[in-house]
Amino acid sequence: MEAKELKQLASGRWKSIVTSLAPQLGLAIERLPHHVSCPVHGGVDGFRLFKDFDETGGSVCNTCGIQNDGYATLMWVNGWDFKTTHRAIHDMLLGDRANQYRPPVAPPQVVKKEVEVDVQSIRDSLNHVWKHSIPLSSSEARPARMYLANRGIRQIDYRKIDSNMIRFAPLLEYYEEGKLLNKYPAIVTMVCDSDGRPSTVHRTYITDSGTKAPIPSPKKMMRHCADNLFGAMRITVQGNSKVLAVTEGIETALAVMGVFNVPVWAAGNAYLLENFVPPQGVDVVIYADKDRPSKQHPDGHGLSAAKLLLKRLWKEGIKASIKLPGNEIPQGMKSVDWLDVVNGNVPQAPAEKTAAR
Repeated sequence: MEAKELKQLASGRWKSIVTSLAPQLGLAIERLPHHVSCPVHGGVDGFRLFKDFDETGGSVCNTCGIQNDGYATLMWVNGWDFKTTHRAIHDMLLGDRANQYRPPVAPPQVVKKEVEVDVQSIRDSLNHVWKHSIPLSSSEARPARMYLANRGIRQIDYRKIDSNMIRFAPLLEYYEEGKLLNKYPAIVTMVCDSDGRPSTVHRTYITDSGTKAPIPSPKKMMRHCADNLFGAMRITVQGNSKVLAVTEGIETALAVMGVFNVPVWAAGNAYLLENFVPPQGVDVVIYADKDRPSKQHPDGHGLSAAKLLLKRLWKEGIKASIKLPGNEIPQGMKSVDWLDVVNGNVPQAPAEKTAAR
């Protein structure tokens, strides 16, 4: 049976399928749709299953990225290839009864209406956050500037930061598992989809003295209101520059902007970097993170994503190159990024540069 047909048969059954084939996701299924620790990289609460998980099998981790359906979720969490995943789902659903398959009845229209109502509630939440934010250059945004300075980001020309994209919320609600725990200042950054439409907001919760807020997850992404989940945080003004730099993290992007004097956008994580879509008419410089090798990513996740992006951009006729920290990853650290290099947190070494041929 083809994958498309098997996905139709699995729709409405993904909870039981994943419970059997990936028991490490049992807690996420039990607590759906709340956040839990990522089963791949750990952490506190960076992972959750989609609200319509039983129909789609989709999931998302703030670090590892988005898995759009049950196939992708199982391949990611188990380290399986497509063929292994397809066979496992096939055998579980059909066994020797492949010939008894009948296409499922289309879901009632009411499901679509519920999704539309939910999207509107997401938009309302996003607008609430943005309405109560102010530019980073504002006198009231001193905690944000102190936080960035404490992170080692001191060479910032705030005129080059797009105040419509990254701002400061003097007091923002912090929720954990759906419960309001407290309110904190926060740096809020708009995420736009590949067409430039706002889709969600990234929040970095801090204190009035410019430190990370004392909470389980100081950095959180709000829910998306767009169908296209791929996008970027367009932090700096592009202007007339023919070069655009892209990084994973926001703070890394601001450090690159300050030191190398180039406009920078942040993708958010390695998975979103891999799917980054630049505006027309620019050359792209990828300031990649250097991560430790893993079974899934022998080159490290950051460099693997950068190479995939590089290959796609050159195939599309866009000039692109990779700048990777040449520094070794110190013991006790999982990775090295350009913010570490700028701050001198790692031994200095010539930066590696990779370009497609």
